[in-house]
Amino acid sequence: MVHAPFLNGIRAFEAAARAGSFAGAAEELHVSPAAISRLVKLLEERMGVALFTRHANRLALTEAGRHYRNGLVPLLDGIARLTAEAAERGGGRVLTVGVGPTFAIRWLIPRLPDWQRRHPGIEVRITTGGAAAPFAEGWTCGIRLGDGAWPGLVATPLFAAELMPVCRPDIAAGLAAPAGLVDRCLLRVSHAPEDWPRWLAAAGAEGVAARGPVFDFYGQAQQAAADGLGIAMGIRPYVDDDLAAGRLVAPFSVKVPKRGRWWLVHRAARAEEPGFQAFRAWLLDQAGG
Repeated sequence: MVHAPFLNGIRAFEAAARAGSFAGAAEELHVSPAAISRLVKLLEERMGVALFTRHANRLALTEAGRHYRNGLVPLLDGIARLTAEAAERGGGRVLTVGVGPTFAIRWLIPRLPDWQRRHPGIEVRITTGGAAAPFAEGWTCGIRLGDGAWPGLVATPLFAAELMPVCRPDIAAGLAAPAGLVDRCLLRVSHAPEDWPRWLAAAGAEGVAARGPVFDFYGQAQQAAADGLGIAMGIRPYVDDDLAAGRLVAPFSVKVPKRGRWWLVHRAARAEEPGFQAFRAWLLDQAGG
């Protein structure tokens, strides 16, 4: 008969498996190596299988131990997420916001000092992913670019997205018309290959093709533009701060709407949480809505 494992033994085993020793696990869990050894031994006895092969200076997982640890990792991660989510819902004092990395760096993070001044008791945690990152269960809300149609999520519009080339002021001084881009370095973003062709067509720049380095994110391309590498395709509103500060300029007046707009998204169950309500109101104020 296999007895139900106990959490202290599981924690000791997982920490020892990660550290490769009882001493390393003991340091992490603030107990003695002997206590870790006893807990793991008791777990092995309850399971009826050896989880480690003990060597003089290290531990080696047995086949059963590797299988057990591989199964435990997602379960322990799930417990951590569930604990964080329960804490957020109970007190509403911590918000986890999922955003793309460029939006976080170029728009949201610069505005967080204002949030802290207004709501010093509510912590905002930023988690980032790609443009198509799924909405994680542990998130309070997310900010996404798209059409607003995401099954299972409530979407509130924030602002439209506009495309326009941006570059350093000294580079802009040499650009009289869009046709002048024909021999320029046009910085591209891997997940948005349609941006430059759409803008060039709207600007009437016939015969101009985007050729230049390709970056994973808009923020990387915009930083490269600020460093003088070439001309990037910027998206409003998160190039607005760079434009206002003069780090970047828009050499042409032509702007093209990007397909989709920015949305605040959340699960319906979050709508009544005081912390989320405060963040939603603040975000709409920042977005000018």
